[in-house]
Amino acid sequence: MDAFEVYTSLFISSFLSSTLLPGHSELTLTAFILMKNYPVINLIIFASTGNILGSLINWCMGYYVTKLKDKKWFPLNKLQLTRASKWFLKYGKWSLFFCWVPIIGDPLTIVAGIFRFPIHLFILIVSFAKTLRYVIIYLVTTNII
Repeated sequence: MDAFEVYTSLFISSFLSSTLLPGHSELTLTAFILMKNYPVINLIIFASTGNILGSLINWCMGYYVTKLKDKKWFPLNKLQLTRASKWFLKYGKWSLFFCWVPIIGDPLTIVAGIFRFPIHLFILIVSFAKTLRYVIIYLVTTNII
């Protein structure tokens, strides 16, 4: 694979992983790190950018949820929406530091949009959390930690 294909596939995998669609960005990133053919900083940047943009899409969906939540294709059921809302109301902005966690992270980013959480703070917190996750994956993959 050439660099364009690697970075594109990593970006797409990371983007999909941060939406409610199935994705496997951690496995994709780990595979490319282990290949040792691409600068790790580039891999982390593309993975993080895709993941952050996917979360931004979730925030926008949440922002407009009152118009979308009854659509067949809307990715959250009522129980998931209620559970994530309770979590967000209880922990507020701090809950967004868990946006990378499977199952709860994606609904949290949607709920942040529902509650009109300021977009600039959303991007800051989500960017930090998601990038840190990929840095930790790199450190674990290369046995640095």
